[in-house]
Amino acid sequence: MPEQLWLTQLLNHACAGPVTALLRALHMEPKYPQAPITNAVAMEVVVFAVLLIVFLLVRSSLSVDRPGAMQHIFEGMHGFIEGQSQEIIGHHSEGFTPFLVALGFFILISNLLGLVPGFESPTGASPTVPLGCAVCAFIYYQAQGFKKQGAHYILHFLGPSDPSMSWVIRIPLAILMLPIELISHLARMLSLTVRLFANMFAGDMVTWVFFSLIPMGVPVLFLGLHIGVSFLQTYIFVLLTTVYLQGAVAEEH
Repeated sequence: MPEQLWLTQLLNHACAGPVTALLRALHMEPKYPQAPITNAVAMEVVVFAVLLIVFLLVRSSLSVDRPGAMQHIFEGMHGFIEGQSQEIIGHHSEGFTPFLVALGFFILISNLLGLVPGFESPTGASPTVPLGCAVCAFIYYQAQGFKKQGAHYILHFLGPSDPSMSWVIRIPLAILMLPIELISHLARMLSLTVRLFANMFAGDMVTWVFFSLIPMGVPVLFLGLHIGVSFLQTYIFVLLTTVYLQGAVAEEH
């Protein structure tokens, strides 16, 4: 049996049977049928619950005349991401802000969750969590590219489309550029995954080691460093997703 956090044990005790049956129905045999829910999945459930509760609290207390502290925080993050999107993508970027804000909050809470005793950061506990975020970003910006440009978006993968260029040159160039562009786009998912996972895993390990060696005083500094890395990696992930969106919805390629 794998090492389980207290919440993971609780979820497996309550839901192991239905989860195992579901996985088997999907032809995904769990390694441990009695404990199919991993620590990372349990922590994602916590992040989802926290975000849901926070969003409901903010929504229930929205006020134009007397906005509260939480409303200021959310409006500030929304305004920051929207302003960054306008600088990178352009004036038509407002429709992308909800996705970018939701992605940013999910990654940020996931990164910071490891600071709570008895929990761990899902983004640093398993590479599947950063990979899932990267896949969502990849599918989203590709879908927006097709939504914005239709079938012409495929030309994005065929290299430069200069009308003055001869077909004798354009066709071999397109054949050459297609696999290069496909690999480049797939490498973006790998880059997003490795960057987020490696930094959060390293931060968790450094914090754990120093708390094991020196339980008081010095580890507080590394907790501050962990918080800084959590915010920085969230910003980088959202920034790169915005850049990829800009490339997908740009009028010219």
